[in-house]
Amino acid sequence: MKQFVIAGTLVAGVALAGAAMAQNPPQKPPPPTPTATGAPQGAEKPAAPRPRRTTAQASTGTAGHEAPKAQPTTAEEPTAPGAMVLGTVRLPKGVKVDGKDIAAGSYQVRLTADEAKPDARGASEKLERWVEFVKGGSVVGREVVSIVPAAEAKLVEKDHPPASGAAKVETLKGGDYVRVWFNKGGTYYLVHLPNS
Repeated sequence: MKQFVIAGTLVAGVALAGAAMAQNPPQKPPPPTPTATGAPQGAEKPAAPRPRRTTAQASTGTAGHEAPKAQPTTAEEPTAPGAMVLGTVRLPKGVKVDGKDIAAGSYQVRLTADEAKPDARGASEKLERWVEFVKGGSVVGREVVSIVPAAEAKLVEKDHPPASGAAKVETLKGGDYVRVWFNKGGTYYLVHLPNS
């Protein structure tokens, strides 16, 4: 019996709601009238999307443009020394110097005033020069040397450099090249020679 009472109450409620809606039909808004620009009066423009804030802006509370980060200062035009003797090295095995084979042994290495023309963009011609390998008073070969000024030496130094006034000869990883490295007052002179 309780089920019939609940069902009857529900049906009566739905009927009353339907009657109330039939007496008050929904009101339609009046049609918009065109304005001088041709857009209907009262027509709303779509809202412009809000710009998204970046994480940095959200954390600092700033919006819009931020000042650029500070850029490193540019180095002054490098200067390279004139021609001089870099030192004497002992090559433990034969290498190629300017495409020519030279045997293992001791060689005096002299820096020339001749600039090499580097292929790398941004490299300074003043810091790419020619060195001569001298044995018994005669030049047996020439090769390009890269000069690293003392002010920049710490930026490129990965291995332990030779002591000031000394030289270091080492086979590079992979065993295809020998590096001859001179240290003259903190300025490095690096020559890379392929094995012969």
